[in-house]
Amino acid sequence: MIPARHSGSGIDRRGLFRGAAGVTAALGLAATVNLTTAGRASAYSWTRTLQQGVSGADVVELQIRVGGWAASSAQQTYVAWDGAFGPGTAAAVKRFQSAYGLAADGVVGPATQSVLNSLESGDGSTAHFEWSEFHSKDGAGFGGGKVGSATVKENVRRTMYKLEALRKKAGNSAITVNSGFRSVSHNASVGGASNSMHVYGVAADIVVSGHSTLQVYRIAETCGFSGLEAYTNSWQHVDSRVQYPSYGSGSWWWESGVV
Repeated sequence: MIPARHSGSGIDRRGLFRGAAGVTAALGLAATVNLTTAGRASAYSWTRTLQQGVSGADVVELQIRVGGWAASSAQQTYVAWDGAFGPGTAAAVKRFQSAYGLAADGVVGPATQSVLNSLESGDGSTAHFEWSEFHSKDGAGFGGGKVGSATVKENVRRTMYKLEALRKKAGNSAITVNSGFRSVSHNASVGGASNSMHVYGVAADIVVSGHSTLQVYRIAETCGFSGLEAYTNSWQHVDSRVQYPSYGSGSWWWESGVV
């Protein structure tokens, strides 16, 4: 972990408007990163203004990036990655815009697109998180899971954007990722459930600087996370299991309920 990446104050060390991988997510749950372009330092290419009623792959990308703004209070809801700009997406966009000092009109024009791109990094990760922070702790990187490494990487990217929202809601406090993706063998070695969301790259165990686990749990309830482990631990587990029904855990699991 690079401490400067997680500074709770000051300008993001990676540059406010540094470019991203230019990854265009395909519709569906099995979208993967195009690894041949993962190092390209150009921002996502928004080619039009997006607003309620439009659809397309660029709407999927928008939904990924505002997924952590699913609700304004504890609510078991999420922003669907379905490519259709409906009321749920519009509401999430408005929350995002308000948080970043933009006109909260739900219209994704150049100003909003610029701020969305400020959360990118040139290697395809996000402004405050590195791919390496989510690598399996046994040295397997993104390999050895229950899905291929490219799918794991895309799943991790979608988790990163939700964590960017959580970080913003926590006052830009530093987030430490204790556990991200786990290979099947590493997951077994630490006693993880056989079908843990970690083995798909859709879960993270985190600690937020200056915040109790209870406080983190409460923020996570607004971020579209459908899996929340009890806040009685010294870390907070978050995952997006309901958005991945093919992984076998399609039900909401907030272990401590709504708090």
